[in-house]
Amino acid sequence: MAKDETFETFPLGDWDLQSGGKIYDAHIAFKTFGHSKLPPIVYPTWFSGTISDNFWLIGENMTLNPENYFIIIPALFGNGQSSSPSNQGSESKNVPFPKVSMYDNVRAQHKLVVEHFGITHLRAVLGWSMGGAQTFQWASQYTDFMDLAIPFCGAAKVALHNMVMLEGVKGALLSAKSIPPPKIGDIAWPTTKGESYRTWSDQEKSIGLKAFGRAYAGWGFSQAFYRAKVYETTLGYKDLEDFMVNFWEKWACSKDPENMLVMLQTWQHADISKQEPYNGDFELALASIKAKTLVLPGKTDLYFPPEDSEYEVKCMKDGVGELAVFPSIWGHWAGGPGDSKEDVAWLDQKLAKFFGSDELCIR
Repeated sequence: MAKDETFETFPLGDWDLQSGGKIYDAHIAFKTFGHSKLPPIVYPTWFSGTISDNFWLIGENMTLNPENYFIIIPALFGNGQSSSPSNQGSESKNVPFPKVSMYDNVRAQHKLVVEHFGITHLRAVLGWSMGGAQTFQWASQYTDFMDLAIPFCGAAKVALHNMVMLEGVKGALLSAKSIPPPKIGDIAWPTTKGESYRTWSDQEKSIGLKAFGRAYAGWGFSQAFYRAKVYETTLGYKDLEDFMVNFWEKWACSKDPENMLVMLQTWQHADISKQEPYNGDFELALASIKAKTLVLPGKTDLYFPPEDSEYEVKCMKDGVGELAVFPSIWGHWAGGPGDSKEDVAWLDQKLAKFFGSDELCIR
């Protein structure tokens, strides 16, 4: 599907957050496909992704066919389209930007779905990476609101190893401002003596984001991906340095550093048990999921390994959870954003079978 960077926004007013903070005059960005009378699907964005970065899984020849479903793509806070540091203005009361959780994002998406579209029940929620985390959040936060949940290459709770990985890329980004890494899970907003906040210079952005991209490069794809030099044979880069510069650095430098910090902090605190009535009981939160759930980890994903997904499914009630593993060397990228054609085909086949197997179970 061709990229279309247009989107709509829904005003949320002053949006109270789990952290005790508030996004003043908040809004959520979204785009839809299909007729609003069709069975609705929510398909949230991922870390750093814009709405158009989700289009690769939608099409007339795909399971997510706009002729069959009403597909809503809501954007994460911090992605540059929903309320984010980059679109608030330097005089905004949102500077520096407050801490946002998965719960805050999904509550905003629920408000969009219910109040803007008048939808009272979803056919499905699905997503890749942080979209997968939001899928788990939806399934545990609004347990009776959907038939199906399909998180792929995502997790219901950030693992300690994943937390450490994110600390590394965050430290690389902040080093451009000579800011020592803050306490694990915290954001260190750039400040100078006598000032509460200061923005990034062009040089700081370039240095910090290039470092962020290079630090991230060892995590997005697997050891086997690099060993087989898939970046040359499939993606067409001439060598490893070309890949580092024109894939990873280019991606990172297209982003706003403070947007990335907001989304990174949201990712680091992902945990579906951080809400009522679970109060930190992760196993209880998983057992409370009612939607039929297809969990799709990547065999070589360094963020969200299959072992974590196996445990998530094990904690669900009998008949709720199902597990299938991407048989791919593409690491985290097996689940998106569409670069591996074989993995896209595998995923779409799983979606088609899962949607079809539940045809008689629609509530």
